[in-house]
Order: sequence, then C-alpha cells, then structure tokens
Amino acid sequence: MVDLHWRSYEMRKGSTRKPKEDEPSKHGKNYITPGGLRRLQEEQQFLSTRERPAVTEVVKWAASNGDRSDNADYQYGKRRLRQIDGRIRFLRKRIEAAEVVDPETPRSGQAASRAFFGATVRYANAAGVERVVSIVGVDEVDLDRNHISWVSPLGRALLKSATGDSVVLQAPGGTEDLEILELRYERIDVEAFLEPAGSEASAKEVLRKPRAKPER
Repeated sequence: MVDLHWRSYEMRKGSTRKPKEDEPSKHGKNYITPGGLRRLQEEQQFLSTRERPAVTEVVKWAASNGDRSDNADYQYGKRRLRQIDGRIRFLRKRIEAAEVVDPETPRSGQAASRAFFGATVRYANAAGVERVVSIVGVDEVDLDRNHISWVSPLGRALLKSATGDSVVLQAPGGTEDLEILELRYERIDVEAFLEPAGSEASAKEVLRKPRAKPER
C-alpha cells in the first residue's frame, strides 16, 4: 500500500538533517568535505528525478479514483510532494552555500599542526579514555563513524588545538578537560547516499522487474 511505502521511507531515509539553532546560518558558508557534498548532490538527484516523479504518478492515480477530499492516498500523496519539494529546496541551498574543504590537500605551518575543519583528532579525557574523531560539516555528522560537526561543543573545543595541548569541553552536563594526543589530515569517508528501500521509486522499480520464469 502506498501509505506504508512512504512511512517506511520516512523511517529509513537517514537523510541529511537540518542544522540546529547553534549551527551556522543557512545564508553563511556551508563547510563540507568532498564526500559530504557528493552525498547531498546524490540525494537531490534521487528526489528530483526518481522519487518526485514516482509520487506524482501515484497522486494522479489517486485523483482519478473519485472524491479527493475523502481520498487518503491523494491527501497523503500531496503532503508527501510538499515534503519532497521542501527537502529539494533545502538541499539546493546547502549545495549552493557549500565551501568544499578537502582534508587530503597538502598543508604546512599551523594549517598542518593545528586542528581545523577536516582534521582527525585523537584525544583523552581525565580518566585516560581515548577517542578519535573527525571534524566535518553539519551535513555530515555520523556518530557511528565518529564524525562530529565543527560547530558542536566538542568540535569547538578541538578547533585550533595542537598535539600536547589541553582543552576544555563545555558540554551541557558540565566541563571536561581533554588532552590532545595526535592530529592528522587524511581522507574522511562519508557514507554514500543510499536509495531508501521504502521509497515510492524503489517500490515501482520492484514492480517493473520481470518475474523469473518457472523451470520446467
């Protein structure tokens, strides 16, 4: 059923989130790695060329079934189209404001010895527990990969630090002293955009696939 496809898509899509209030204005520069920009572009392409046309087809089909005011598929489809259009506009603005920073670009001086956007930092807290994080853009945050936003409390604490420095993390639960053990600049692998299994475009693709002929 159409409604189930869309609900599944909403739960699974894992798309780029909208920045929070403590993050840069949408009118400012959107610092991002090459992989992060590519993911935004891939999602925009998918929504514009596959998902939106697929949902539009469903809306047209639902509209042909009678009274639109009492047609759940039609009403839900129209709401889904508004969501898709809003998402496309958001992605377009983020892409237009993108300031790509490649961590693999050769650096020298303080640009190489201090933590800036794109740095991978190994640090330890007061208890000696070590952690390695990579500082990325607000559209690339992935805690499973230890990718943190450069404007998050931790990101702000690490910025401009050098190996051997002690920094103070100002977190909602209080302050914490951190010791910088190592920093480096290397490739940051951002998870590629994956077409959601619950999307309307995916559902139509499954329906289009020919069934295998039974063996005689």
